[in-house]
Amino acid sequence: MKHFLLTVWMLALCSIAHTQSPNTFNPIDVFDLEYASDPQISPDGESIIYVRNFKDIMTDKNRSNIWMLDADGSNHRPLTTGMQNDRAPRWSPDGTKLIYVSAKEKSSQLYMRWLDSGLEARLSNLPYTASSLKWSPDGKWIAFSMFVPKSEKPLVQLPAKPKGATWNDAPKYIEKMRFKADGSANLLPSGYRHIFVLSAEGGTARQLTSGDYNHSSPAWSPDGKTLLFSSNQQEYWEYNPANSDLFVLNIATEESKALVTREGPDQVVGYSPDGKMIAYTGHDEKYLGLQLDDLYVMNSDGSNARNISSDFDRNVSDVVWASDGKGFYFQYHDKGNSKVAYMDLNGKVSVLSDNLGGLSIGRPYSGGQFSVAPDGTYAFTHSTPDHPADVAVGKKGTAAKRLTRLNDDLFAHKRLGEVEELWVKSSFDERDIQAWICKPPNFDLNKKYPLILEIHGGPFTNYGDRFSAEVQLYAAAGYVVVYANPRGSTSYGAEFGNLIHHNYPNQDYDDLMSVVDGVIAKGYVDNENLFVTGGSGGGVLTSWIVGKTDRFRAAVVAKPVINWTSFVLHADHPAFFAKYWFGAFPWEEGQQEKYWARSPLSLVGNVVTPTMLLTGEQDYRTPMSETVQYYTALKLRKIETALVRIQNAGHGIANTPSNLMSKVVYVLGWFEEYRAE
Repeated sequence: MKHFLLTVWMLALCSIAHTQSPNTFNPIDVFDLEYASDPQISPDGESIIYVRNFKDIMTDKNRSNIWMLDADGSNHRPLTTGMQNDRAPRWSPDGTKLIYVSAKEKSSQLYMRWLDSGLEARLSNLPYTASSLKWSPDGKWIAFSMFVPKSEKPLVQLPAKPKGATWNDAPKYIEKMRFKADGSANLLPSGYRHIFVLSAEGGTARQLTSGDYNHSSPAWSPDGKTLLFSSNQQEYWEYNPANSDLFVLNIATEESKALVTREGPDQVVGYSPDGKMIAYTGHDEKYLGLQLDDLYVMNSDGSNARNISSDFDRNVSDVVWASDGKGFYFQYHDKGNSKVAYMDLNGKVSVLSDNLGGLSIGRPYSGGQFSVAPDGTYAFTHSTPDHPADVAVGKKGTAAKRLTRLNDDLFAHKRLGEVEELWVKSSFDERDIQAWICKPPNFDLNKKYPLILEIHGGPFTNYGDRFSAEVQLYAAAGYVVVYANPRGSTSYGAEFGNLIHHNYPNQDYDDLMSVVDGVIAKGYVDNENLFVTGGSGGGVLTSWIVGKTDRFRAAVVAKPVINWTSFVLHADHPAFFAKYWFGAFPWEEGQQEKYWARSPLSLVGNVVTPTMLLTGEQDYRTPMSETVQYYTALKLRKIETALVRIQNAGHGIANTPSNLMSKVVYVLGWFEEYRAE
């Protein structure tokens, strides 16, 4: 290796300073980015409240306040302010009040705000954070789910230490299947999520469910007498984490019964407005890598269930009953673009708006939120490659309108890279593969530019025509950036997604090389300066690529899986990965050969590309041990390599603003180190 990591960092800073200007998007600008989330339209369709997300450069924290505006875009104002986290605002049924969750008094609690006077009151004193807040139809109660701890009987009783003695902490005794989760630095506490109700006037919350199971997604009946919820209450539920059934709960008696029981996940949509029907989403379990959720309706007693979206080859999510009970609003992803749509009871789909998304600041992943008023007016998060999520509004039959421009203060004097769509044929089987090219600001068609192939994770997810801070920072440093949806990506239907079922990563390599060739064919890429990077599933593919070809001058493998055997026994979903991604455990007869054949570590003997490894120190999804295996193997082979351990970060490195910035600077530093003159 030519230099130490400090030199890489300094080279990156020098490179960025040299290639970027105050008029382009710079790493420090990450702290100035804002985005809208959770837009909630009022019952009369005339106002919208939403969560405005921003970053505190002094504490390196993500913060959020609640803002409000009229549905025509006017009267934009804050309802809460401060360096705190306010979230989950929900209108009362009559539109005069809202509840929300805030940690402004250290612990997360429920607050009520009266919109006519601006007065507020704290409603709760909960030991844990409430989620899935739902007003009762009469506005008198709030249902929610919350974690409830459960004390485990100790296996042994240790002798008491002498008065004044200092002993080590007691051992941690673990019996449950899943005892760690990415995003949590500590072991998971013992306990379960339960359903509660709280008076809208505050007071003591009442727990309605019991038992050693998790309960989620409460939904009121129109008469306010029952709640629907989802729960996995099978005997061996820990071993079937993707399963859940639909239950109905009598609030007066606290008795519940199952309405839908089958192998597969079922999630609550809710009662129809007249209370005669229930809608839910789910699928029959087939243990495929990608299984699309369908939309079902049944009578309120659980009879006559039918699938109304069986002919719709996309995943149906975030479903809301229309106020007339004749159909549903929902979102889905199609060819890298997320949409708000309407489906009638016969399964006919109408697209209402494109460009739903913008909640992923770092990379251009799918994900967006919307809400609908009784008159059919809907508010949603709107994003394109030139801006993160803003608030937009629409109504069936009319064009949607973007209402906010939260980043105009930053982007008004910054030139972003222009993004264009690209389709290529895969060299493997001529399938159509979709990609996007982001060009450097002030792009000159007559120049030759270095290229970065940036690969998404998942692997069952999608990139699209959405804002990405990382892509824009690479482009601002003078690179053409290409990102794609190879086989296995979502938003192209079940068949395309399951081309990698028990077969990942394999032909993704061919798809991605075809994408690179497609960009090179345009004539403005320096073929001697090709670079590759990706995170999670993208880290898998980056390490796979450098084991298959030497065409890239350098690579950065971020938070990868290197050895599938160690991964399925070490990651934070042990009951999931082997079952769905391999179909058998690695110790079963004949399986070790299959696990090894799909592991990038099996190709490490071929690698000649200088390769940096980059992973969060507290990553439990693709644990640091995966990264260290590959780093050590490269070191033993005397391949130029480096290991970057991002501090105080889990799998979601970009969850901390400075970590997002650091990741990009290290990637660029490594590439500049090996860039040909």
